[in-house]
Amino acid sequence: MARLWLLLSAFAGFSGVGLGAFAAHGLKNTLSAEYLAVFQTGTHYQLIHALALFGVALLALQAPGRLVNLAGGLFALGIALFCGSLYLLTLSGIGMLGIITPFGGLAFLAGWFCLGLAAWRLS
Repeated sequence: MARLWLLLSAFAGFSGVGLGAFAAHGLKNTLSAEYLAVFQTGTHYQLIHALALFGVALLALQAPGRLVNLAGGLFALGIALFCGSLYLLTLSGIGMLGIITPFGGLAFLAGWFCLGLAAWRLS
């Protein structure tokens, strides 16, 4: 599983940097300041959780377990739901997509909780 988390980390980091640059240079004249800030929030959280996935990959090598893998899965789900919904909301203008965002936030929180439990159980 460590390989999967490392690959997802690399993909999330790569695409997060690309999307951030796209927002800063390609969308600054297209989106309102409010929507640009929302898009940048998505890239910010994506990059933070790309690093979290990297940590999960390292932990999966040293102390593999169900909670570590669950944390990785929840971080990946959070990126898809939270960040993805923010990107789609700003690019499409469909406000109803904001309904999805809190579920991604809950996935992030649950991932951090699982990671904390895994750390607590380390000997």
